[in-house]
Amino acid sequence: MHEHKLCNEQIRSHSDSTASNQESFWGFSMAASSSTAATLSWSSSSFFQTFGNTVNESVKLPDKRSVLLVLAQKKAKKTRKIILKEDVAELGKKGQLLDVKGGFYRNYLHPMGKAQIVTPLLLKEMKMEEERIEAEKKRVKEEAQQLALIFETVGAFKVKRKGGKGKQIFGSVTAQDVVDIIKAQLQRDVDKKIVVLPEIRETGEYIAQLKLHPEVTARIRLNVFAN
Repeated sequence: MHEHKLCNEQIRSHSDSTASNQESFWGFSMAASSSTAATLSWSSSSFFQTFGNTVNESVKLPDKRSVLLVLAQKKAKKTRKIILKEDVAELGKKGQLLDVKGGFYRNYLHPMGKAQIVTPLLLKEMKMEEERIEAEKKRVKEEAQQLALIFETVGAFKVKRKGGKGKQIFGSVTAQDVVDIIKAQLQRDVDKKIVVLPEIRETGEYIAQLKLHPEVTARIRLNVFAN
């Protein structure tokens, strides 16, 4: 009986020791697991927060002004400002400044020698040429005005014709007759194409016109008489 009681106490003592060891083991394991889980949770949170910030910083949408600027630049490249070197049907006249599609210029106008790109230097040369032309036009007009003054102050040009019955003359006075008379009296050459005459078949005084310039017309007097 005493031996049986001792055996039971040993078994109970061993069981308590085993339970204590298990409690100590599992207590350590659970504490360690709790600490590891907390560490993983914090690390994961920090990782995703850092990743999210990185994504937000690297993936930025372009602002509206940048997009509009790019579109405007692309659109601007589609056309070219050119000057025509000759008349082009359904496009324009020689010397005209135009905006045309880049492809049309590259594939047709430029290879055919019909146009060239407008540059600052070309614009400067064009302006100088326009000024030269305007100066020349002004000079020609002033010379025409001076010549008209001479024609109108010289007096009547005498035109002699063979007389007929009454005031009639044989034939008529022509533009060539006026040119010959001006050459004889003033030693000046005049193109008969600029002479405008009324019909002259009788003696008397008439007014002829000399179109010296698009803006200048001289009026001369003709005194037609019979010999």
